[in-house]
Amino acid sequence: MSENEKLEQSAPKKDKKPAKAKAPGFFSRIGRWVHEMKIELKKVQWPSKHQTLNNTLIVIACVCIVGAFIWAFDFVATNAIQFLISAFK
Repeated sequence: MSENEKLEQSAPKKDKKPAKAKAPGFFSRIGRWVHEMKIELKKVQWPSKHQTLNNTLIVIACVCIVGAFIWAFDFVATNAIQFLISAFK
């Protein structure tokens, strides 16, 4: 046997897997999440009061318009169905 083989046989076997690092605790993960959230919220470009009011009024107007179309369609459909039911009685 060669000397390398003798050394390999006599040397204790070592695990080739690295030791697992301990995962951070529950509260440290929550703290890190809160910290990262604060950092991200500082990057947000918040709208001004004027932009917020303008966008709110646009949304309210669109809701009213869509509601009017739904009401009109419902009115026409109800009358059409009532007409068909009364026509075939």
